[in-house]
Amino acid sequence: MYNLAIYLYLLAVKFVGLFSKKVKLMRKGHKQVFDILRQGIDKDSQYLWFHAASLGEFEQGRPLMERIRKAHPQYKILLTFFSPSGYEVRKNYEGADVICYLPFDTPRNVRRFLDLARPSMAFFIKYEFWQNYMKGLQRRGIPTYSVSSIFRPNQVFFRWYGGQYYKVLTRITHFFVQNEESVRLLASRGITNATVVGDTRFDRVLEIHQAAKQLPLVERFKGDCSKVFVAGSSWQPDEELFIDYFNRHPEMKLIIAPHVVDENHLAWIESRLNRPSMRYTRALGADLSRADCLIIDCYGLLSSIYRYGEISYVGGGFGVGIHNVLEAAVYGIPVLFGPNNQRFREARQLLAEGGGFEIHDAAEFNATMDRLLTDETFLAQSGERAGRYVKENAGAADAILEAIAF
Repeated sequence: MYNLAIYLYLLAVKFVGLFSKKVKLMRKGHKQVFDILRQGIDKDSQYLWFHAASLGEFEQGRPLMERIRKAHPQYKILLTFFSPSGYEVRKNYEGADVICYLPFDTPRNVRRFLDLARPSMAFFIKYEFWQNYMKGLQRRGIPTYSVSSIFRPNQVFFRWYGGQYYKVLTRITHFFVQNEESVRLLASRGITNATVVGDTRFDRVLEIHQAAKQLPLVERFKGDCSKVFVAGSSWQPDEELFIDYFNRHPEMKLIIAPHVVDENHLAWIESRLNRPSMRYTRALGADLSRADCLIIDCYGLLSSIYRYGEISYVGGGFGVGIHNVLEAAVYGIPVLFGPNNQRFREARQLLAEGGGFEIHDAAEFNATMDRLLTDETFLAQSGERAGRYVKENAGAADAILEAIAF
């Protein structure tokens, strides 16, 4: 049944690729995989294989990848992605020696891939459990690790009908999980090779914090304003909340880094603003002292922009789910976000620590912002709690590195 589902998925990808630019990119990349491996793999070297579904999982695995590369330079790194949003962004990442898409999980693809790659170890980040790859790795005696994985009772592995699905988990050499609940759930299926190390994303955001870029344009925009509100990865429902508040509070400045950067959305944001604004890409040489809102109309800057804020907002919580709250919290500033955060452990814990605030509607947003803007002690304490939470939960990558026998 599993193999049939994979072949049906392949057919669906071919069909959707006729209409979707993203899927077309993926199909093109899949056609090149085995050529990339034949040309890129050095038969005289040992490879560690890291697989990340997309960009978020890559960032999660990156701290471990880079620590291994530094501590064990005798190994080379093979990095694979499932999604174009990961591969197309990081296909030139200098921390890996060979980068390609992961071929679809058919028995034939698995044999060809493993014959060419010959990995000494394999690391799958978070949720990646492919039956045929796991089976192939186990048969060849290749140690296989699950990194920063997290399990919940409603996952198929733990359902009454999940007997066939959970078997893929028995092929993992060791699980490095985020929390104790994951250990208990695995144990309920007789799987005891699991260690709680936490989430490597904490290590990654600390690294980003330490290497944060100085952005002269943003510094000029901030000036001597002591109340800059940074909204990252925002969607329209988020923007309706904070733009309305911003329009009525001249004591604060606003930086918006929307999740979708296209002309229609940027124009919509500008239409909602009643105070002077400037787009980042048009700000060079402009008099930024006259702007109260800076709109980030490009990608790649958000993780460094949070450093210029006193209060942050992370979008997505009124839609499919919030984005990365840790990128903001690491700078020691309070983080506001919408109600769809139940699946995000770090958001729930940030709430419990007092460094994060869940917003359900405009009234709640306004009340929270009023207190943060007027109560300096509350603002400072909330920010300190957010920053402390990140620092106290770092160290997962080092713990994993120490536990693996190289």
